[in-house]
Amino acid sequence: MQYNDANRGIALMIATTFVFAVQDGISQYLASEYNVVMIVMVRYWFFAIFVITLSACRPGGIRAATRTTQPVLQILRGLLLVAEICVMVLAFTLLGLIESHAIFTLYPLLIAALSGPVLTEKVGWRGWTAIAVGFIGVLIILRPGLRVFSIDALVPLLAALMFALYGLLTRRAARDDSAATSFFWTGVAGAAAITCIGPFFWASLHGTDWIWMGILCVTGVGGHWLLIKTYEAAEAGTVQPFAYFQLVFATVIGLTIFRETLDPWTAAGAGLIVGAGVYSLLWEQQRKRKVSPAL
Repeated sequence: MQYNDANRGIALMIATTFVFAVQDGISQYLASEYNVVMIVMVRYWFFAIFVITLSACRPGGIRAATRTTQPVLQILRGLLLVAEICVMVLAFTLLGLIESHAIFTLYPLLIAALSGPVLTEKVGWRGWTAIAVGFIGVLIILRPGLRVFSIDALVPLLAALMFALYGLLTRRAARDDSAATSFFWTGVAGAAAITCIGPFFWASLHGTDWIWMGILCVTGVGGHWLLIKTYEAAEAGTVQPFAYFQLVFATVIGLTIFRETLDPWTAAGAGLIVGAGVYSLLWEQQRKRKVSPAL
């Protein structure tokens, strides 16, 4: 396969965001009927099976995938991601898909803001400007002082912060471990952690909900498989701006399936966040090209 095939990578990223948006919609439905932890636990069981199977099929097998010099960091990444997923699914049940995703799209800017203290990377005035614009977008969505503030709105913001920290720890782990190793530990550590508490929240699924749970597991595995193929086809900087399509698909699902509403304030705030995020990503890509010119 040709590496850095931009058209293929972009198409795969858009397909990935669609699958993940469908997964979020199913998660919202099931979590509104059953406990969030149980839903995420079953989803993670299938994710762990996928990760183990994929690792077994790679050169060196599972032994190579587990080999790491930083097991504490890898386990922490896995714990952080599974906790973030639980928090985000909870946000779906409290606020719906549209407003939750509108706030969650702040996470790339949080990664940029935290990259200095966590990874000692330089952000620069352009980066800080984009971050400030993104936070203005969040304030527009939340509108403190103009409406009764809901503490529920902080839930997707917490999820965005947790996912940003996960992203930074992943970048730190990548200095010494391969992507395959990090992927393995993400699935297995997360599944092991949530299995320790998930059975206490177990409830039998009713009727067709078993089918929806099966579809949820398939979309979870399918989304991660598509994401792997995306980064095999093109560089992250090329395809990452198109990850914002998940907000578009989630909005469509929220409007058509869950009868949610999209008010102008939320749309405007989300637009600012996405615009600032895309600018930050494109500027970072340009900066790296200047620092590391092609040989």
